[in-house]
Amino acid sequence: MNAPTAPLAPWHVTSLNPVEAPWPLLLSADPSREKVRGYLPGSTCFAARYRQAPRPGKLGDILGICVLVPLPGQSGTPRPWELMNIAVASHLHSHGIGGALLQHAIAWTREQKAPRLEVGTGSFGDQLVFYQRAGFRVTGIERDFFLKHYTTQLWEREVQHKDMLRLTLML
Repeated sequence: MNAPTAPLAPWHVTSLNPVEAPWPLLLSADPSREKVRGYLPGSTCFAARYRQAPRPGKLGDILGICVLVPLPGQSGTPRPWELMNIAVASHLHSHGIGGALLQHAIAWTREQKAPRLEVGTGSFGDQLVFYQRAGFRVTGIERDFFLKHYTTQLWEREVQHKDMLRLTLML
């Protein structure tokens, strides 16, 4: 007798052309429109979409997105990548969509033979735990990053983000 299988999620992860990336989602994870404009061209994007499309021949609505960019590497060797943005529609938080996007990004960078995947994030909060659960380790601190590079103050749980942690997942 076969073990019961888990029900199929109503969404799946697909490739996404960066020009089709939904700005409201991108800005929910990175509120600097200028920064997003800088890294979006030339990026590799994935989206979590509903499996059922509203009309035949159309793609399902985008529920979440992640954006990866290649980092400089040594000539003749695979390049490392950086996860620049990962966001899920606020009403769908805690449904596993962000985790599925992150696992897809990790698997994809492994397929590229990348030596590592990096991410920069705030020095506290849920996002830090999110990455650490996936195996990322703190490899650096950029002091006052959010004060120097963002015109808007970033707050979470009544604490202002100032420093950015660099995290790395060795692949």
